[in-house]
Amino acid sequence: MKAIHAAFFLSALISHAADPSGKPEIVKQMPGLVAFWTFGEEAGSQRLSTSTKETHPLREVGGPISRVEGGPYSGFAAELNGRQYFSIPYAETGDLNISGPDAQVSLFAVVRIVNLKQSRTIAGMWSEGKGANDDTGTRQYALLMNMPTYGGNRQLVPHISSEGGVTMRADGTKFPWCCDYAATKREVPEEEWCTLAFTYDSKYIRAYINGVLDVRELDPVKDKRNDPYFLKEGPDGKDRGMNPYYHGRGIFRYDPAKHAKTKIQPSDFTVGARMAVGSMLGEATIGKFGGLAVFNRALTDAELKALHDSAGVEKLK
Repeated sequence: MKAIHAAFFLSALISHAADPSGKPEIVKQMPGLVAFWTFGEEAGSQRLSTSTKETHPLREVGGPISRVEGGPYSGFAAELNGRQYFSIPYAETGDLNISGPDAQVSLFAVVRIVNLKQSRTIAGMWSEGKGANDDTGTRQYALLMNMPTYGGNRQLVPHISSEGGVTMRADGTKFPWCCDYAATKREVPEEEWCTLAFTYDSKYIRAYINGVLDVRELDPVKDKRNDPYFLKEGPDGKDRGMNPYYHGRGIFRYDPAKHAKTKIQPSDFTVGARMAVGSMLGEATIGKFGGLAVFNRALTDAELKALHDSAGVEKLK
């Protein structure tokens, strides 16, 4: 009898420890859901997408990634240390491989970020190559942080690329980097749970912190965006804005017949790291990932707010 009571007590304790703070059913019921990871699996296991057509197993790179208590949807979170990340090989990305001239995408994450100087990557299909002026990249879409080159210092900076490599002006001249990203007004919260998200409706990139579109007007000098590309190549020959940011050229699609000789291999889908300046770990993220969802359409402001509310981040420590 004592053994039965002890087992019951232990079971209750584990169940309580893993109680989620949020409501995963809200994410699962959102139209357009392609992938939804809740990170409840133990270290050493692939993390599987739930309630989606494809399971999209995230593989650990760099060794087992710790599972820690406290998370929005499974009661747990994956804890990244800046030397590990998750990956899905390009050939297995399936419906995560969102691309094409009219493609739309949204990405939503529940995270607790540590050290923004180091931590730059949430998730996406984004391979930059070796650095400045390297046009061999195979960028598609990504939720990134702290990109100061064009006014994104410590801000949330979702990127979209139509070229895969560096950004190209209308006259065919090139930037040294991909500079097509929105940038929030506020900084990404550090050492506290938050939700980070972006949408792309095939025209505008929009960045959200804690379920709110953090609108930011363009200041060409302060934001280092005084090039005509930013000021005269937006809608009706006007500026592109900052958040929302006008892109309007679709998402790069890797075509081996066209790109095999000019591009590095197509990008994997990665979480917590990306290929940048020739390294996967140079800007790998430190922190906890409690939820990650990808959609094949641009969510509305109201839907992003509903996703934020579903996470219950105020209950997490």
